[in-house]
Amino acid sequence: MKAITMILLTIFLGKSCTNEAQNDLTNTVIQYTANTRGFYQKIVIVNQKATISRDRSEKAPKEEITISDADWALLVGAFAKINLEEVPKLKDPTQKRFYDGAPIANLKIRYQEKDYETTDFDHGFPPKEIEKLVNKIVALAKEKEE
Repeated sequence: MKAITMILLTIFLGKSCTNEAQNDLTNTVIQYTANTRGFYQKIVIVNQKATISRDRSEKAPKEEITISDADWALLVGAFAKINLEEVPKLKDPTQKRFYDGAPIANLKIRYQEKDYETTDFDHGFPPKEIEKLVNKIVALAKEKEE
């Protein structure tokens, strides 16, 4: 009986820890916001589309882009490596935002009806655990800007 219980427990734990089950980016909403007195940027990613706002006003026009398959694959790969439960505990590597050296940035992830939000960090200097994802999101907005 103990052997059967151990086998079932092992299978159950193995299934719950897979990246596919934990990190399904298609059904996830990612919101990156960076702002300071003279700068504002909000990027929302949902199912291979990105909406970019450069004005705090809700009435201001938003840019909408379709994310290419190659960029989407990079986002999925970066997202799969993130432990969502650790996101609120991530430490900021720099504190330039305290003296207006960098805009204040924040990352929010809504996955399976649960929200995961980072503490504030410097725009351009994300915590290393989410660095690839954040840098790719910012790069998408920068491409549209140019």
